[in-house]
Amino acid sequence: MLLNDFFTIQKIDTTDTEIKALLVINAVHKIFEGHFPGQPVVPGVCMIQMVKEILETVTGRATNLVKAPEIKFLVIIDPTQNNIIGAELKYKPEENGNMNITAILSKGETIYFKFKGLFHFL
Repeated sequence: MLLNDFFTIQKIDTTDTEIKALLVINAVHKIFEGHFPGQPVVPGVCMIQMVKEILETVTGRATNLVKAPEIKFLVIIDPTQNNIIGAELKYKPEENGNMNITAILSKGETIYFKFKGLFHFL
């Protein structure tokens, strides 16, 4: 888990179809010692995991990522420059209990990451 170590949720608002969260990335986390020394960059796999953990926090249920037909890394997140970012998740449950998710990580007009995927609840 990355929540409460790599990142924290400073604020979260939810509706029946949407989650909006304000996240704080731990700019001195050990991950940045290797990714990359002297030039920290939030790894793409961490961005995906952040989306997963936000969903799990709101639903109170563990999930597995089933498929992700669209993952776009648009702008590098340097945690020393931008450690406070927004997350927006739009979700739609399927009849079989899976959850379709569309998510972005952004700050202001800058979109760092776009994601479309399907999660299965365990």
